[in-house]
Amino acid sequence: MNKVAIIMGSKSDLPVMQDAVDILKEFHIETETDIVSAHRTPEYMMDFGKNAHHRGFDVIIAGAGGAAHLPGMVASITPLPVIGVPVKSSNSIDGWDSILSILQMPGGVPVATVALNGAKNAGILAAQIIGVKDPKVQKQLLDYMDQLKEKVQKLREEL
Repeated sequence: MNKVAIIMGSKSDLPVMQDAVDILKEFHIETETDIVSAHRTPEYMMDFGKNAHHRGFDVIIAGAGGAAHLPGMVASITPLPVIGVPVKSSNSIDGWDSILSILQMPGGVPVATVALNGAKNAGILAAQIIGVKDPKVQKQLLDYMDQLKEKVQKLREEL
């Protein structure tokens, strides 16, 4: 069974991160969501990151706003791929603080980073990672891509 962890620093990130949950449900990939604050619950974050692969996760999607340390800190302690979602929070400087905190990782600690509030793309990227080894998921991704093409074709015809 394919499984993706969707973690966030605060419950206020959930409206953004829900897009990852929703798209992964479309691909029939199991998700588990949790609040894992790098700053307020560092011990829990360390335990979560160190043990995620033992819990059967294939990929971790980590969303965070402001200083946005969660994706990078989790990436530093897990062998799993981590996809960071910068979240524009109420204390954010137009989201740039979150983007740069996730994007500017040091060598040896990669975090795939999507656009500001781009949780849907994070979910798709997680499905693509899983699809490398799971032909069923890869087929669903190809079907999804075909649906996107059909939508654009329909819009072109309506013009």
